[in-house]
Amino acid sequence: MMSEITFANPGLLYLLILIAPMLAWYVWKERDAFANIRFSSLKPFEGQRITYRHLLRHLIFALRIMVIALVIVVLARPQSTNRWQNVTTEGIDIMIALDISGSMLAQDFKPNRLEASKNVAIEFISGRETDRMGLVVYSGESFTQCPLTTDHAVLINLFNDIESGMIEDGTAIGMGLANAVNRLKDSKAQSKVIILLTDGVNNRGAIAPLTAAEIAKSFGIRVYTIGVGTEGMAPVPVQTPYGTRYQNAKVEIDEETLKQIADATDGSYFRATNNEKLREIYIEIDKLEKTKIDVKEYSKKEEEYMRFGLLATILFLFEILVRYLIFRNIP
Repeated sequence: MMSEITFANPGLLYLLILIAPMLAWYVWKERDAFANIRFSSLKPFEGQRITYRHLLRHLIFALRIMVIALVIVVLARPQSTNRWQNVTTEGIDIMIALDISGSMLAQDFKPNRLEASKNVAIEFISGRETDRMGLVVYSGESFTQCPLTTDHAVLINLFNDIESGMIEDGTAIGMGLANAVNRLKDSKAQSKVIILLTDGVNNRGAIAPLTAAEIAKSFGIRVYTIGVGTEGMAPVPVQTPYGTRYQNAKVEIDEETLKQIADATDGSYFRATNNEKLREIYIEIDKLEKTKIDVKEYSKKEEEYMRFGLLATILFLFEILVRYLIFRNIP
């Protein structure tokens, strides 16, 4: 909130220009106020000293000028204005549905697909301060890791706790999407969004991906789908009797289904082939889903002329006292 002085009748302030000719008139008058008298000797004036009354003899005129200036300011009606802003944010509810199947440990992303997806999603969350966000994870099944919340610190901590193998392996895209829809269906937000990320093909779950997309559409939920994986082959972890080994496997992403999900819900499909491309996709989604901010400005005015009028009155009375008490007889 800030306070500033404005005037209801600012045009009257131009009357202050009249002070300039008044000053000129006073200077001219003072120049002609001295008579030239010739004396044969200055002895009669020896011992005469200039008193404080001689030095302050211009005080009366100065007081009169200040009174006139203050009266003009009073006529212009000074007002103090207090201004403040009322900022209303219209947030967006966003659920991230993240594939945590075993193939998300493939190392075509650094350090792997899952960690890269977590890191970029956390950056995205950190930049959406006014939005409610949540997290659904899925592989062979699906569960809610974090419901919609504005406590992004908690959400980020839960993101960091995600590991592949938390639930039965597989890729239940339809179940992951349906779970996210269930978390958003009762939302009152003007915009409801799901970011669905996967690196494979739906092979588990009782709900087909396109069926879940139709449910999302019926609730006015927009779905952005992201296919994660390089083109061609990628090193994928495989469990062997000797431990985990990495072997190259063909990257298979059901891009056609992901595109249909996005098209059915008025969203978009993106393909991420490396860490930087994935980061660019989240930046693009961030641009597409901007939080609406309404800023309303209010102001309150209070009349301030009384203080200027009071000061003018005091100076005027002081001028009268000076004129008739101090400067009544100047020798």
